[in-house]
Amino acid sequence: MHTMKRFFYFMAVMLLLSCAQQQPKHFTHEVLNRMTPVKDQGESQTCWIYAMLAAIETEHLAWGDSVNLSPYYIEKKMEQEPNAPENRRGMGATLIRLIQKYGIVSYDAMRNVETPAPRWVFMLGATYTPQEFARSVCAPHEYLTLTSQDDQPYYQMTEIDVPDNWLHDRYYNIPMDTLLAKTERAVRKHHGICWESKGHAMAIVGIAHDDAGEKYFIMKNSWGTDRPYKGLDYLSFDDFRRQTLAIEMTKEAYQN
Repeated sequence: MHTMKRFFYFMAVMLLLSCAQQQPKHFTHEVLNRMTPVKDQGESQTCWIYAMLAAIETEHLAWGDSVNLSPYYIEKKMEQEPNAPENRRGMGATLIRLIQKYGIVSYDAMRNVETPAPRWVFMLGATYTPQEFARSVCAPHEYLTLTSQDDQPYYQMTEIDVPDNWLHDRYYNIPMDTLLAKTERAVRKHHGICWESKGHAMAIVGIAHDDAGEKYFIMKNSWGTDRPYKGLDYLSFDDFRRQTLAIEMTKEAYQN
């Protein structure tokens, strides 16, 4: 009997320790920029669409201009791209190129990739083509594509040699210290930023620190809200240095 009591006591302690270890880490937000509601990419591999659109949306919210854009429209238009991979992967620069080519529509106009892509955008009593609407939310040459590749010359354009870059976009190569500083400053000035690693893409929407004082970027993820931080994730500055493949931000954000 005493043995059984000790066993159940041991299991209860282990359960409590396990629960304690699973508790989300505490972060203090230094800045949290405005954002549209968190979306869910589901089983698709289109995080790059969600991340770049989220960065554009946050950029506009900082201007006082609310836009909520449909990732499904771009996913649908990829069916017309002969070189698009079957897995539908891409990069932030890919999204910018596709917007310039096909335009964009609001989230309310297309909430499912199975529906036909709208031919018109109705807003504020006016009618636009998706291309006309796109020019108001992402003007040609408005965004810079940035990377930090230490095996390539700095302060020159270079192509990132990964399968996701199937449009062969070129990126401005700068030292990692500069890229980190530029990104932090842009976020503190409320700009929208698209961040990419080799495996995932998210929008950067803020800056936080943990109880030990370590700095983190606050990331808007596209995996829904059923996770500990309700759709947000935290990327340490150290992990930013290790994992960053590319950054997209406006020219204004880079120059400020």
